[in-house]
Amino acid sequence: MTSVSVGKIHLSFAQILQMNLGFLGLQFSFGLQQSNMGPIYSYLGADEGSMPLLWLAGPMTGLVIQPLIGSMSDRTRTRLGRRTPYFLVGAILCSLCLFAMPYSRTLLMAASLLWVLDAANNVTMEPYRAYVSDRLDAAQRPLGFLTQSAFTGLAQTLSYLAPSLLVWWGLNKDTLDSNGIPEITRISFLIGAVLSITTILWSVWRVPELPLTPEEDAAITADPLSLRSTVTGLVDAIRDMPPTMRQLAVAMLFQWFGMFCYWQYVVLALARGVFHTSDPSSVGFRDAGLLNGQLGAFYNLVAFVSAFAMVPFARRFGARPIHAVAMVLSGAAMLTIASTGSIPLLVVAMVGIGIGWGSLMGNPYLMLANAIPPERTGVYMGIFNMFIVIPMMVEILFVWLAYRPLLGGDPRHVLLLGGGMMLAAAVATWFVRAPQPQPERAVA
Repeated sequence: MTSVSVGKIHLSFAQILQMNLGFLGLQFSFGLQQSNMGPIYSYLGADEGSMPLLWLAGPMTGLVIQPLIGSMSDRTRTRLGRRTPYFLVGAILCSLCLFAMPYSRTLLMAASLLWVLDAANNVTMEPYRAYVSDRLDAAQRPLGFLTQSAFTGLAQTLSYLAPSLLVWWGLNKDTLDSNGIPEITRISFLIGAVLSITTILWSVWRVPELPLTPEEDAAITADPLSLRSTVTGLVDAIRDMPPTMRQLAVAMLFQWFGMFCYWQYVVLALARGVFHTSDPSSVGFRDAGLLNGQLGAFYNLVAFVSAFAMVPFARRFGARPIHAVAMVLSGAAMLTIASTGSIPLLVVAMVGIGIGWGSLMGNPYLMLANAIPPERTGVYMGIFNMFIVIPMMVEILFVWLAYRPLLGGDPRHVLLLGGGMMLAAAVATWFVRAPQPQPERAVA
C-alpha cells in the first residue's frame, strides 16, 4: 500500500472529547478487571502463587488479536469506515462478558469469561487508537492521545470507586451472593456492561470516521482484505519496523512488567500491610479491596488531570522526557506502597502511580504515531500492543515461578519488583529517539 498524504479537518476540543468518549467505556471495563479480578479469583478459591496464571487471558488474546485486527482494519472498507466495525463488535461482546462475570460459580468460569472479555477489548482497542490517529493531524495528536489517557483516568477512577460509592449510598459491603462475590461487585460490573456499549455508540455517531480518499480506496482495491494480505501485511510491517518503535519496545518491556505486578498483587499487599490478613474470607480482606478501590480511584483521577496537564509540555519538550519523569515517579510510588501500612502515605504514593499511568496511556502512543507511516497505522498500533502483552507474559511466568522461592511468598515483594521495573523503564525511555512530527495541511 502506498503512502497517502491528505489534509485533515481541524476538530474542536468538544469533538475530540466526543470521539474519545468510547474510551471511557472501554477503560471502565479494564478498571473493573484491574481492581476486581484478583479478589474475585480469591473469593472463588485461587491460590496466591498461581494468581498470575489466571491473568494470562489479556496477554495471550492481545498477542494474537490486536496485530491481526490492526492489519485487517487497514484494509477494511465498509459504510461505517475501516475501524468502526471492529470496535462496535468488540464493545457488544465486552458488555455481555461484563454482565456475566460476577455470576461466575467457579474459577474456570471466571477465567474463561476473562478470556472472552479480553479478546473483545483487544478487538476494540487498537482500531480505536488508529481511528484517533486517522482523524487528527500532527498538531492535534498530543491533545487526541492525551485525551484518551485522560478518559482512561476518569473511567478507571469511576470503576475503582464504584463499589465504595455503592456502600456510601447504603448497600452493605458484607452482603455476598451465593458464589461468595460481594453484591457491590456484581452491580459495578452491570454498570460497566451498560457503559461499554453506550459510550462507543456515542463516539461513532457524533464523530464518524472520515471517508476514504480515492487514493486510499484504490490502495485497498489493489491489496484487498484477505487472510493472505492480513498475514503478509503483518510480517512486512514487523520487518520494516521503524527504529523508534524498536527502541520503545525496551521501555515497554519494563513498564508493563511493573504495572502487571502492581495490578495482580496490590490488594493482597494492602491486606497484608494495612489489615494484617491473607484470608480472603475475612472482613479485613474485603476492606483491603475497598481501600484499593478508593486509592485506585484517586490515582486514576490524578491520571485524568495530569494527562491534560502534560499536553503543553509534550508539545514543547516532546513526549520522551515527560514520560521518563513519569516512570520515575510511578516506580518510587510502588516502592513506597510495598514498604508502608500508613494510609496517608499510600495516598501520597498514588500521585506517582497516577502521573505514571496518565503518561503511559498517552505519551508512548504519541511517540509511535509520529514515527509510523499513516497508511499502516492500524497494523503498527496492533504490533505495538505486542510490546505490552509480551512483558505481561514474561511477568506471569517469572512471578509464578519466583513467588515463593525468590519473593518469599509475600505480595509486597512483588510490588518492590514492579517498582524497580518502572525505574528501569525511565532509563530505557530516555534512550528512545523519537522523530519530530511532520506538519500536515489542515482543512478548516
